[in-house]
Amino acid sequence: MQQWRHENTPMIHNDVDRSIAAAERDAAFRHIEFPDRRSEEIERMATGSSTSSDHSHPHGAALNRVETQRDLERHQTELSRIQTAKSQHSATVGRDARGKEWKRPLPSFGAGKPYPPTLPNQEDYVVEFDGPDDPLHAQNWPFKKKLFTGVMLGFTTMTAAFGSSIFSAATGAVASQFGVSTQVSLLGVSLYVLGFATGPTLWAPLSELKGRRLPLVVAMFGFSIFNIANAVAKDLQTVLITRFFAGFFGACPLAVVAAVFSDMFDNRTRGIAMTVFSMTVFTGPLMAPFVGGFITESYLGWRWTSYIVSFMGFLAFGLDLLLLEETYPPAILVKKASELRRRTLNWGIHAKQEEIEIDVRELLSKNFSRPMRLLFGEPIVLLLSLYMSFIYGLLYLFLTAYPLVFMGVHHFTSGVSGLTFFGMITGQLLAGLCIILQQPWYTRKLAANHGVPVPEWRLPSVIAGGVAFAAGLFWFGWSGYRADIHWIVPTLSGLLSGFGLASIFLQSLNYLVDSYLMFAASAIAGNTFLRSLAGAGFPLFARQMFEGMGIQWASTLLGCVAAALVPIPIVFMLYGHRIRARSSYAPTGPPPGTAGSDSADEHDDADEKAVFERSTDASAASVPRPDMDAAQRAV
Repeated sequence: MQQWRHENTPMIHNDVDRSIAAAERDAAFRHIEFPDRRSEEIERMATGSSTSSDHSHPHGAALNRVETQRDLERHQTELSRIQTAKSQHSATVGRDARGKEWKRPLPSFGAGKPYPPTLPNQEDYVVEFDGPDDPLHAQNWPFKKKLFTGVMLGFTTMTAAFGSSIFSAATGAVASQFGVSTQVSLLGVSLYVLGFATGPTLWAPLSELKGRRLPLVVAMFGFSIFNIANAVAKDLQTVLITRFFAGFFGACPLAVVAAVFSDMFDNRTRGIAMTVFSMTVFTGPLMAPFVGGFITESYLGWRWTSYIVSFMGFLAFGLDLLLLEETYPPAILVKKASELRRRTLNWGIHAKQEEIEIDVRELLSKNFSRPMRLLFGEPIVLLLSLYMSFIYGLLYLFLTAYPLVFMGVHHFTSGVSGLTFFGMITGQLLAGLCIILQQPWYTRKLAANHGVPVPEWRLPSVIAGGVAFAAGLFWFGWSGYRADIHWIVPTLSGLLSGFGLASIFLQSLNYLVDSYLMFAASAIAGNTFLRSLAGAGFPLFARQMFEGMGIQWASTLLGCVAAALVPIPIVFMLYGHRIRARSSYAPTGPPPGTAGSDSADEHDDADEKAVFERSTDASAASVPRPDMDAAQRAV
């Protein structure tokens, strides 16, 4: 009996996989009943870090259109169950889609007992949401609760971003105390940003497996502890090491909070919510220098730049620990199943998420291998990542360039010099306002195209932002190198620089998400890796560049590079749909061929894309292809 069960266990798993696939096809075909979808219908797809996304939803594996007024429509309960079971297959962690093959023999049941029979119908023991208006689902929360959660997590994210740049005001004092150059002390900023690059490799998969709340609470505690350690450091190496780990833990809210917003807000409001959230990410690094400058100049000294951040971190930790509720739908069902098991003593009750097993090969592929293949193999991802890396690097380069102008030329103090960053902050807020005001236009375009987004609709803002950013660099350089030009003139250049920075970033990330859909998480992961390296490296050569070339010519060089990069979104505006048509990852391309791939991972990716496209075709919800002339002419 035991031998029979051991030999047939893989067969049982295969039967379960086949039943899931059959149910998915059945549910997808039923959606043919709803061919006319309104523009507020949303795409549900799996992402590792909805971070960056205002269309990705973290608990689906295929593109399933759902009306946002009734988040779980007639067949959405069934679809949600399928998506929950398969979410890890196309996201960041989880069992391989083919099922796990066990090499070691099945252990005995113990005490001479035979293996018990399987449950009569396993699906009867799987918990679900109680219809479309289930209050447990985060999208059905009251607006006040969503608003409070958003404000709380916005503060958490701003704290992490704030900590990245406040140390820049303390580099001179750190260099003086430990007897090193300011370039060496600037490593405190670079290593923190390097932590931003590596942190999401842990926090994004953890949030997909265990929910959003756990990684946020753990990370903010670790973030606060390492900032305390930095404040009491007795030598330079401790300062640098603790700064890296503070950035590593601080990367969690940057990677996970966007996914929380995706859980809470539907497609009509998610764009606005994500824009407001992104403003906290971009304004945080620019609000910190003047605070750090005044602290460093006071009797408190440079160590209090870390103490202040740690206090903010502990406050965020306390709020998240006591008041933050779980928003990730699969994790909510896990908690519901746990309560039902305890209260009914029926131990067969479970959520689909509890069936998922961590697969090391899948984890490495989704978090390391695939992002690198997209980064270096997809022209859209590579060129946009290079553009965004340059912009992101300049964001942290400004932390050195602004003091050279306002402290070196205009002889401001460190604290007063930091106030000039409010020009850039204002520009970023204006960019966010413009994107919010574009939402009705985007909604009308979406409605006219039957609810199917065209990625190129995002690019006009990127083009305008690129022109503004390049102009801002020229303005800054040629108005900031002479003391007889009033200080307000280079300060106002930040209006264009900040506007361009925010416009490029927000809409470029949206373009990547719209272009790659089910592979958006990997595209964003590769993009984040490259731009974080730029953010870590640019501050290290900023002083030598501006002092060696002069403020005006260094800014001219950077402005010329920025101007040379402006055609990238223009090319994608004109030819993006053709490039995606030839892609092995973008769902607008043709079904991938079977020849020529030596990598098992690439075969897996092709299979996932093929399943994805079949499911979307079955539900009459395919993404625009090159032959959709009307849609492309609308762009």
